[in-house]
Amino acid sequence: MPPTRSSRPTRGPLSYRPEPGSIPTQPGVYRFRDARDRVIYVGKANNLRARLSSYFQDISNLHQRTATMVTTAARVEWTVVNTEVEALQLEYSWIKEFDPRFNVKYRDDKSYPWLAVTVGDDYPRVMVGRGAKRKGTRYFGPYSHAWAIRETVDILLRVFPMRSCSNGVFKRSAQIGRPCLLGYIGKCSAPCVGQISEEDHRAIVDDFCDFMAGQTRPFVKRIEREMYAASDAMEFEKAARLRDDLGAMQRALEKQAVVLGDGADADVIALAEDPLEVAVQIFYVRGGRIRGQRGWVADRVTDAETPELVEDFLLQLYAGDAESVPREILVPTLPTDVLTFETLLTDLKGSKVQIRIPQRGDKKTLQETVAQNARQALALHKTKRASDLTTRNRALDEIREALDLEEAPLRIECYDVSNLQGTEVVASMVVFEDGLSRKGEYRRFVIKGVDGQNDVASMHEVITRRFKRLLDEQARSALRDASSLGSSGTDGQTNEGPMLVDPETGRPRKFAYAPGLVVVDGGPPQVAAAQQALVELGITDIPVCGLAKRLEEVWLPGEDDPVILARSSEGLYLLQRIRDEAHRFAINHHRGRRSKTMVESMLDDVPGLGEVRRKTLLKHFGSLKKLREAEVGEIAQVPGIGPRTAEAIKAAVEQASATRKTVSVNTATGEIEES
Repeated sequence: MPPTRSSRPTRGPLSYRPEPGSIPTQPGVYRFRDARDRVIYVGKANNLRARLSSYFQDISNLHQRTATMVTTAARVEWTVVNTEVEALQLEYSWIKEFDPRFNVKYRDDKSYPWLAVTVGDDYPRVMVGRGAKRKGTRYFGPYSHAWAIRETVDILLRVFPMRSCSNGVFKRSAQIGRPCLLGYIGKCSAPCVGQISEEDHRAIVDDFCDFMAGQTRPFVKRIEREMYAASDAMEFEKAARLRDDLGAMQRALEKQAVVLGDGADADVIALAEDPLEVAVQIFYVRGGRIRGQRGWVADRVTDAETPELVEDFLLQLYAGDAESVPREILVPTLPTDVLTFETLLTDLKGSKVQIRIPQRGDKKTLQETVAQNARQALALHKTKRASDLTTRNRALDEIREALDLEEAPLRIECYDVSNLQGTEVVASMVVFEDGLSRKGEYRRFVIKGVDGQNDVASMHEVITRRFKRLLDEQARSALRDASSLGSSGTDGQTNEGPMLVDPETGRPRKFAYAPGLVVVDGGPPQVAAAQQALVELGITDIPVCGLAKRLEEVWLPGEDDPVILARSSEGLYLLQRIRDEAHRFAINHHRGRRSKTMVESMLDDVPGLGEVRRKTLLKHFGSLKKLREAEVGEIAQVPGIGPRTAEAIKAAVEQASATRKTVSVNTATGEIEES
């Protein structure tokens, strides 16, 4: 391997850029180091010069996370290798050695139990273990629950009576010359007292491992043959014992349902992503049966896309554990250099390994199930993160420091605008108090004073309307306080309750509470519009910020540069969650209005159906979907709708459904699309 080269350590990413032409064009691995000489990022490249040159361009052209990395670094160094496979191996070694902060690190979302067999011992032991793997031990799983493993082992020990006791129990039984209880009940062959030779016990262990690895049919067939032979020889006690052994095997197999009919050995992998985190789930399938399941969650500290995330995951999962590499790896997206990965894993395993995307059939269905588990795992992780009081307090404090607020914003309101090509423009307001959503405080707005697609003007209108209501509520409360003070003599109190509570209902007034922070979905234009709306109303004590989707930048009014929060920041995570909730709420509102508009337009040509009866029809069915599914008789039951009109309505709905446009949400951009 050629020697390592490095650039001169100086200040700033452009100043420590390597000399032109000094970087080779061969495959290799590179390391970025900070001012304290700590490795902060490790990467590989098929062409080192092309890859490293991409880092040393104008900072404004880099993704924010990449820009943070190169500005944190103080120098870069690289090592040339002969092949891309060697680059993969060296990248894995350096990541394990240096644990760089800007590399994606997949961490278990919990500690998974393994079924372990200590094959390196003279008398191997089967046990349940957690944590890192050890040499000289064969592992099966991991499994979701330790009790499930113990139950399976307890069933199989009558068929494969191998040692399962601890070293202390084994030595004590050997000293006293008497086996433990398992030896007396036939669930251990008692090697501790010499009832079985080391070679024969090893044969039982090998059979157990083969059975757990998926080679179940030979054992089932063998026991069936022995059972029938014992029965023919009139050895009925032996036949009954073999029958019970066969039943034990069947019970163990029933716990592992067949999911792939071809008896495949495969790892099925799926990812669930958002701009801040990625969750990975994997199902281990051996012999067509699910043998285990495992999950990871990682922070997205770089701008890596899905193929690169898959590549990082495969490298961390398999490169240091050749025994766990299956014949087939099913992934949602192929890694950037799939042939190199297949070559590396084939060399590790010693036989052909294939990485592919399932297209149809049982494997496709199974991966969809794994993907559903990944989405649920990510949602559960976020829920746990959001529900932790200490984490919420830290998030609010980080927002206070980043935005230079006088106090933590205990009430945060977020606004988002949604439209479809300038039509049906709506906005949403969501409220988070103490870091938790207050759905009872959510509000919807229909934008009325803006023509066409103008998010900036729409944001100005919705902020104006919301805070004008706040001023109105405060004015009414002040008048009521003054009146109450004159009649009762109390100072600042009313006979009917606090000023922010409606005296008629006893509930808080809808817009009576002022937020500690206003967040808008967007960049500088939307922030400026919101700030201008507040200034026009004479409100100067409510801070405003915006969260831009593309780079997750926080913008403040009048600032040329955004506020950058660390990718692992709880404050940024909370702002993103609030912004996403506002976006979801706005889209749901938009869909509802779009559905009603479609119903009204398709019923315009129905004879004798006026505006009053159209509204009655909409109120009765509630949605276009329910109206489309309704039969003529059900439509005729609506007050004012006769059988003939019902038939005309049904015909109009069916005709419109045959030619209707599809409205959907683009998951990449979050925008509503029509096709």
